Amino acid sequence: MLTKAPRGTSDLYGNEMLRWQELENTVRGLCRDFSYQEIRTPMFEHTELFSRSVGETTDVVQKEMYTFLDKGFRSISLKPEGTAGVVRAYLERNMYADIQPTKLFYITPAFRYEKPQAGRLRQFHQFGVELFGSDHPSADAEIIALGVQMLERLNIKNVELNINSLGGPECRKKYNEILKGFIDDNIETLCPTCKERAVKNPLRVLDCRETTCKEVLKVAPPIIEYLDIECKTHFEQLQELLDAMNIKYTVNPWVVRGLDYYTKTVFEFISKEIGSQGTICGGGRYNGLIEECGGSPTPAVGFGAGIERLLLTITASNGNNEIKTSVDLYIGTMGFMANVKAAELVQALRRANIKAEIDLLGRSVKAQMKYANKINAKYSLIIGDNELSENQAMLKNMDTGEQIKVVLDSLVEEMAKLV
Repeated sequence: MLTKAPRGTSDLYGNEMLRWQELENTVRGLCRDFSYQEIRTPMFEHTELFSRSVGETTDVVQKEMYTFLDKGFRSISLKPEGTAGVVRAYLERNMYADIQPTKLFYITPAFRYEKPQAGRLRQFHQFGVELFGSDHPSADAEIIALGVQMLERLNIKNVELNINSLGGPECRKKYNEILKGFIDDNIETLCPTCKERAVKNPLRVLDCRETTCKEVLKVAPPIIEYLDIECKTHFEQLQELLDAMNIKYTVNPWVVRGLDYYTKTVFEFISKEIGSQGTICGGGRYNGLIEECGGSPTPAVGFGAGIERLLLTITASNGNNEIKTSVDLYIGTMGFMANVKAAELVQALRRANIKAEIDLLGRSVKAQMKYANKINAKYSLIIGDNELSENQAMLKNMDTGEQIKVVLDSLVEEMAKLV
């Protein structure tokens, strides 16, 4: 057990780690272009935060959270998603007192106890964006546009954007009564989970992934037919904005998302490349969440995307290409005094932000040059007794084989010209 990671977790290193870093660099640059600032919240929060925000009737709270009592007998849970912690920080840090809107992003581990499968682990990682302080449909459109550009920059193809509106509290109340009647008429054909949801939260039935339930629900009354004037206008204006931005979408009345806090706009980006786990990014508006967590009524909208699932989709779209790293200079050595000089040089090179490597294993020159090739060194240089006495050595371009003589004490300046 000591040498086996817990089920549903994974180690990141080597080429896989490079792919993660490349993705993270891409989304950080994207958020910079949209003027979103990074936030980092704790790995765990008080359990009540998640039960109130995510929803007591959700599978996340009922079945999937890692919850425990700490030494002060307080109920603590590892975060199952990113939004709730950001909302708590927005309130605790008085961000609402700043000029609005507040625009934040995060890259965070999250934890859910569920059956591990491709793209879905018990410790997974989420990239998310949150926009607080605007109820205007242009905020919804900006969040969706950010998601579109994320997929474009990651070169993820064959993705369909589905949008829907869940309306406000009054729309939901009216629709829940109508949906409850439909469910009662078909209750015997639904799965046990849906039968339970029908009592506690009928709208959650629409989120069921069971084939039999999905067939029954195809003819359920769609919520967008029961929107009030304000919610209907908001949804229509969102579509006008998306059209103006040349963002293609499908209005899908069965998109409801899996968390209770959503209101009005909801959306999902669905990949055609990764089978049943096709939703790679999803979100929407949650105007009541900040008030539910103890703040003043504050509109908000955002999305979350699982990094593991994004990487799975990138591989499905483009293949699992190896990311090659390189070293600017490899210094080979013959003898201990040459090794001392190489240590001096490599320290100076690294201080000048030049990537340099030397031998740390006492290998032969031939083995050192093989290693230089393996780490994709752009240049190499070998120091022996003659080079030390003359304070000069031959600098070799590893691609072309071209060699030039350089003064060892001027090596940093010479390399700075080349790289």
